[in-house]
Amino acid sequence: MATPEAIFIGANRQTQVSDFNKKRKIVAFGAGKTIALWRPLDPTNRGVFATLKGHKSEVTCIRFFQEADMMVSTSEDFQVRIWKFVDEEMLECVQTIEYHKHSITSLAVLEQDLFVIGCADGSVSLWSFKESEFHCTHEFYIQKGVLPLTLSLIPLLSQGYMLAIGGTNKDVFIYSFTVSEGCSKDFTLAAKLEGHEDWIKSLDFFEEFPGDIMLASGSQDRYIRLWRIRTNNLIDNSDEDDSKLKLLSNKQYKFNVTPELKVAINFEALIIGHDDWISSLKWHESKRQLLASTADTAVMIWEQDEISGVWVCASRLGELSSKGASTATGSSGGFWSCLWFSDSDSDFILTNGKTGSWRMWTSSCSGIWEQALAVTGFGKSVTDIAWAPNGEYLLATSLDQTTRLFSQWKNGNGKKRELSNWFEFSRPQIHGYDMICVEPITNTRFISGGDEKILRSFDEPKGVAQLLNKFANIQLENESEMPESASLPALGLSSKATNREDIDEEEDPDARETDDVNNISFDVVSSLQTPPLEDELQRHTLWPEIEKLYGHGYEISCLDVSPDKKLVASACKSNNLQHAVIRITDTDTWLQLKPTPTFHNLTITRLRFSKDNTYLLSVSRDRQWAVWKRNTNDNSFDLAYKNVKAHTRIIWDADWAPLEFGQVFVTSSRDRTIKTWRFSEEKNDFILESSVKVTEPVTSLAVHDKAFNGKMVIAAGLESGAIMIYSYDSSFAKIHELSAKITPADKINRLRWSRLVKNGNLLLGVASSDHSARIYSIANCFSDSC
Repeated sequence: MATPEAIFIGANRQTQVSDFNKKRKIVAFGAGKTIALWRPLDPTNRGVFATLKGHKSEVTCIRFFQEADMMVSTSEDFQVRIWKFVDEEMLECVQTIEYHKHSITSLAVLEQDLFVIGCADGSVSLWSFKESEFHCTHEFYIQKGVLPLTLSLIPLLSQGYMLAIGGTNKDVFIYSFTVSEGCSKDFTLAAKLEGHEDWIKSLDFFEEFPGDIMLASGSQDRYIRLWRIRTNNLIDNSDEDDSKLKLLSNKQYKFNVTPELKVAINFEALIIGHDDWISSLKWHESKRQLLASTADTAVMIWEQDEISGVWVCASRLGELSSKGASTATGSSGGFWSCLWFSDSDSDFILTNGKTGSWRMWTSSCSGIWEQALAVTGFGKSVTDIAWAPNGEYLLATSLDQTTRLFSQWKNGNGKKRELSNWFEFSRPQIHGYDMICVEPITNTRFISGGDEKILRSFDEPKGVAQLLNKFANIQLENESEMPESASLPALGLSSKATNREDIDEEEDPDARETDDVNNISFDVVSSLQTPPLEDELQRHTLWPEIEKLYGHGYEISCLDVSPDKKLVASACKSNNLQHAVIRITDTDTWLQLKPTPTFHNLTITRLRFSKDNTYLLSVSRDRQWAVWKRNTNDNSFDLAYKNVKAHTRIIWDADWAPLEFGQVFVTSSRDRTIKTWRFSEEKNDFILESSVKVTEPVTSLAVHDKAFNGKMVIAAGLESGAIMIYSYDSSFAKIHELSAKITPADKINRLRWSRLVKNGNLLLGVASSDHSARIYSIANCFSDSC
């Protein structure tokens, strides 16, 4: 009955948070406490198609066993989980390891039966597959005060293995060991590779041919060091000749893994060129090229010059940015993990950045890299969502300090697309505060509230409007009155409108040579042939801020816009009567109306205007609801009805029923109940009509604007992430509970129905604390015969 239409979720800020399964062409990455699955080579561009639940805290590392249908994941919840494919795309957890007592910080896997775990307590454990599951075969501590941040594992000849460990130390620790019958033996600290000047963040092995291996190490000192590893007959023993001059650069670290296997390691090359920490390194699978992603917003490919032997930058991807630039100033904030793989004679590079979104580049035989569409998503809890009045796009806010706009890509190159997948088309607000709530005023204007005392309203720029018209087939409104684009000052929080006609031709020519004057954003957006890429979303799809609304004493908690678009109601956090007020603002004059409605004594959690603009409903942490009646003469509000014992716990959400049901509203609470309240002419009050009890706190609900077969349709979101659909006439009937496989993994913060009914199905938007915004297609089947 329910089908996921779209999942927008960002990758965690971890250096080992993703991996690519070459056989199934699936990328898995940690997204909050879930694992997101994505097919980057899928021509339909469907984005994240599923999320895997199980971990209780942020996922830190993911690796596939490339020779088996398995994957291993680690988390800050101390757990290690083993996953196995059950079909072409989905995995299920087959083993949960609860061995460690601290967060897992690093992971390395090998073949199909061996992996190594690094823990935040400084321990490293080796796990082997035996008797249908993994067992710990060895555990040790590197060195007092050293925590493992990165691991890399490679097999040697004669059943020997080598483990490289980097962490909160300047040295790279090399261990050797053997494995026999699922047990590790002869575990030895073989060498400590010196040279770096700061913590080691990334390690990766590359075997050029049997017995000749390269190890790349990346550090917070901004340098990459390459180490040559040779075995047995390939070892250069000239350093043992006492008659020859010995140099520091010639130093070799020699050791035996087994009596028959001798290994020597020496420093090979120093790569200089990055301006900030090296976050992740990846060797090409078949060529001696090294990919480095860094905190300086650069992704570089390094290769050895054939003539001089010097390692040089062959390609530089990403963007130029001043050191210290942040997301609020338009910078991507650097990159965390990187993936590099080949398919059908093309190379692909994937990196995730500070914003949670992915960047993807492709290169064919020509060697020219081109950026391609990749998935975007939130990096922290999604706090609110709201559909545009026309139902064509969805706005969402998050604690990652952004407001984002999602819509369907319906048109492609002038032709109707067979598949209408959802994409992020604009990032209207990039803020310096966590975003809390959002509500559209019209199809081209919205208002939002963050973790500050101010509300901000925004107007759609012409560039974004044309973009939505071009790809989402959304009709243009008041195009002549729109600013072309918006820009964000380097040290500001307010985006401003930019227009060509605003340019004074008499200005100093040097002063006019700026992005604002040339209006690069409008030109970039106008020329797009696909939905915008991540760097374009960050820099060129802002909406200009038109007004700030002051008055609240603490951070904004909720807001709503009246159906006639004339009024905005808002509230802020409070623990007393003085600040638990509702401020009403006129959208024509942007002036606050008096008097200020006052009743609650704790934070108001939800405000909702009735469909006929007659009432305003408020619910609060004080367990009470109040209904305020609107005076049409001056738009003031008087307290008309109240219930001081509506629920026994916090009331999280509320919504009004369709008009054909009369004056009815619904409330949901931490006391695990959903209640409907109907106005009684006889008692001149809203009376409890019906109630339903569920198994856990109900954190969000949404009532569809339309009635179907004479029944109200209610979606309820629970604290665990579960979602249920009810029909209601005079009592509740649960029609459907969404499968746990497709629901979020954490609290539902907001549910909103779209007014559009497409192909007979309803669209439900979902905002969750698991860092995701989701859209579901719900089959319209709410009659007694269904």
